[in-house]
Amino acid sequence: MDKQYFFLKLNPPRPTFMMDMTADEKAIMQKHVAYWSELLNENIAIVFGPVLDPKGGHGVGVVSVNNEDHLKQIIARDPASGLNI
Repeated sequence: MDKQYFFLKLNPPRPTFMMDMTADEKAIMQKHVAYWSELLNENIAIVFGPVLDPKGGHGVGVVSVNNEDHLKQIIARDPASGLNI
């Protein structure tokens, strides 16, 4: 079966998140970056990173997965998934 490609957008809990993260939020985001770096090393993530937008930054990623269930597993395992501290 051919790989499927998805574009993902991580919406932060507030527009100012990149500028005013708490210590707990920073710790979660460090784990998030480590997780995505691992996906990059495994050739699952194609690219990922922050997007600085004057209206509020966010994160993006492009992944290559076997199927939609694989995508759902990746999202569920992300330490920043559901971040709303």
